[in-house]
Amino acid sequence: MSDTQATAAAIEADGAKKAPATFRAILGEKVGMTQVYHPKDRNLYDVTVVKAGPCPVLRVKTADSKDGYNAVQLGFGARRDKVCSKSELGQFKKAGVPAQRYVREIRVADVKGIEAGQTVVVDGPFKPGDYVDVQGVTKGRGFAGVIKRHGFLGMPASHGASDKERSPGSLASRRALGRVLPGQRMAGHDGHVVCSTIKLEVVQIDPEQSLIYLAGPVPGPRGGLVTISETIKNKKARVEIQRSTIKKDKMGNIIKPGAKPGKK
Repeated sequence: MSDTQATAAAIEADGAKKAPATFRAILGEKVGMTQVYHPKDRNLYDVTVVKAGPCPVLRVKTADSKDGYNAVQLGFGARRDKVCSKSELGQFKKAGVPAQRYVREIRVADVKGIEAGQTVVVDGPFKPGDYVDVQGVTKGRGFAGVIKRHGFLGMPASHGASDKERSPGSLASRRALGRVLPGQRMAGHDGHVVCSTIKLEVVQIDPEQSLIYLAGPVPGPRGGLVTISETIKNKKARVEIQRSTIKKDKMGNIIKPGAKPGKK
């Protein structure tokens, strides 16, 4: 039994209530990529599989309290009690949930109906056809040069050039400022930054395995933590195009069933 399944079994044993469907956010673990046929258009989609939830609600912050803003703290994954601090164990005990590996806070506009001890499951806030935003930490590439990090073309490798093919070239002016300006693209640490992918379609949901299939790539390595939330774009879900059954000719005249085009 995996850590996620063990957490789900412990939550179900405690009889925790599900969070309201109006709270549209969940934590998950990136599993990998595969291909599935879309249930609507039957096209082959490259999808990222994420094991999302169950995520217990650890704490609810409100604008009226001393916190001063609305937010919900979610937990994800199993963790041993011996590696948690006393303050963390106290927070988990107060919420009535086992120790969690990850704890993340999500800002919301309204916390109505959300209480500590509830559980967020994958088939509650999302359904196939919804658009979501996914946030994660990208893969770390270590120290990289300008060609790998920024896509520079490099220097010419002819006419007596020696070991200059992958050099960045000039970095600063000589007379005006005589220094490298902030933000100059140079060699340095590549990757391992917070990145968000906007407006991915939910192709399929497997509530039994807590899996969600997202159309497109998701930032981060396999096993990395990701946050899935409702998209910030105006279009929140996929809209199926209703094709008209009325046929018209080039002049815009309606073609009656059984009639040949161009003849009345």
